[in-house]
Amino acid sequence: MPKSKSLTNSSDEVCELGNDFFQKAKRGRPTLPDDAKKVRVQLTLDPEVAAALRSAKGNASQRVNNLLREDLGLKK
Repeated sequence: MPKSKSLTNSSDEVCELGNDFFQKAKRGRPTLPDDAKKVRVQLTLDPEVAAALRSAKGNASQRVNNLLREDLGLKK
């Protein structure tokens, strides 16, 4: 794979982006392969569990996913 051109100069200042950059640029993130995509599900939780998830800091979905993985003995 060819080395990409740095967008900073030797002083770590961002270089001006030319037409070449914008012609090759793609908008957004690349799509994930099907086996890496998350699946949306609907769950019914006890009110206190739902309240705790809403008030906790961080990503509630990720926390629930990790807890379920651990409880089900699934490897990441």
